[in-house]
Amino acid sequence: MDKEKIISLKNFYRGFLLDNVMDFWVKSDLIDKKYGGFITSVDREGKSYNDDKSVWFQGRCLWTFSKLCNVYGDNGVWGKAADSGADFIKKYCIDKADGRMYFTLTRDGKPLRKRRYYFSESFLVVGFAEYYAFRKNEEDLELAEKYFDFMYRMYKDPSSDPFRITPKENAEVRSLHSNANPMVLVSSAQTLRRVDPAKTEYYDGIIKSLISDMIGLHYKKDLKCVLENVYQDGSILDNPTGRTVNPGHTTENSWFLMNYACLTGDKDLLGKALDMLDWSFDIGWDKEYGGMYYFRDAFGKPCEQLEHDMKLWWVHNECLIANLAAYAITKDEKYEKRFDLFHDYAFSHFADKEYGEWYGYLHRDGTVSHTQKGSMWKGPYHLPRCLMLCDAIFAALEKGEGLPELL
Repeated sequence: MDKEKIISLKNFYRGFLLDNVMDFWVKSDLIDKKYGGFITSVDREGKSYNDDKSVWFQGRCLWTFSKLCNVYGDNGVWGKAADSGADFIKKYCIDKADGRMYFTLTRDGKPLRKRRYYFSESFLVVGFAEYYAFRKNEEDLELAEKYFDFMYRMYKDPSSDPFRITPKENAEVRSLHSNANPMVLVSSAQTLRRVDPAKTEYYDGIIKSLISDMIGLHYKKDLKCVLENVYQDGSILDNPTGRTVNPGHTTENSWFLMNYACLTGDKDLLGKALDMLDWSFDIGWDKEYGGMYYFRDAFGKPCEQLEHDMKLWWVHNECLIANLAAYAITKDEKYEKRFDLFHDYAFSHFADKEYGEWYGYLHRDGTVSHTQKGSMWKGPYHLPRCLMLCDAIFAALEKGEGLPELL
């Protein structure tokens, strides 16, 4: 990748982040000036169509606005938005009875739903860790670390949960291990490792244990894929749940692991992370229409998910980050070519040239399925994170440096 191309792409990604994506969200109904926090369900033009609030996105938006301030400086709007999100989470998103977090709330903060997972907690962790890096309030770091410790305890011993959330399936009959759990933990731990360097050794021990589970149980070299769900001993459940491959998750995991491999000089881990990236492309790229499938079956059997052949925005965000990171590390032209492939596909299909931001959901042939820009699942997180990280990688490449710290 020549220097002229690097500089051009760096300017494009930074400009698209600041002048397009964040301009859209700041002018939209996202920032709730009446009750605080964030309303992510906005239509194509940025107007709210559902003012219930996603708890995932209170933490995710806190991360985004805090990260923007930490990387580019507080423009006045971003810092106030981060403060509003942090205050809303503390006031309304945590069930005072058991300490667990909700999944959805009314606009004014009344609880609607809880879920059996600790993903709401995971986004609190990364949100408040990044917010601590911005505001330097020790209480915010303590809150992030408290909920990380809770998540890790739940992962190691689910029976320790006072809320006693049961798994989806009867674990006495079929006990499965989901790769999504160590995935959110390993990314959260790396964020805390960065913002609290005094605990580097503590988080290194946890990260290595989590990676051992991810690789030992889910990484299947013989099948050239990473399975989302396996038995507790890593053996394969031969049904659609057990055969599911999520190329987007695997790609996202690959750059989480690349990041840690570069921080620690672990060449074996780096090789496995690159395997994961390569396998995901091989099984996930749609050779007829372009773009990455949402789900695939490891054995080529039918997928049960009705949305299996759709193209989702976040999957392509992760593909951009991971392939650019792989190129920055290896300088292998195949990763440059794949980055170019994803760049051309994503910005020609997802980007809304009239109103800004990206559509979230496309049909297999690349036509738009949903015109809204936000929902309980989509908001200013995956796309801004992608643009920020690609900007940072291009800046490092311009200087002739290695991969910058991504988490």
